[in-house]
Amino acid sequence: MTFTKSEKTVKTIRPGDSDFMISNGNFIAARAGFEISQQCPNSYKKIIQECIGHGWLKPVAYMKDSEYTWEQLGE
Repeated sequence: MTFTKSEKTVKTIRPGDSDFMISNGNFIAARAGFEISQQCPNSYKKIIQECIGHGWLKPVAYMKDSEYTWEQLGE
């Protein structure tokens, strides 16, 4: 029996990492973030905001290593 291991790996990018912010020359944005629906009750929004403020809830971006490598080569 033969097993094949996938060599694809994923790069995790967190706030504070040098490549968390992206830019096209005119616009700078975080690579990942949160979007809270207008239908979300205000009490839940406040809880989410508190969690983000305390660092308990953080945005994290994931990229395939191959995509990340090509992005770095393009710079």
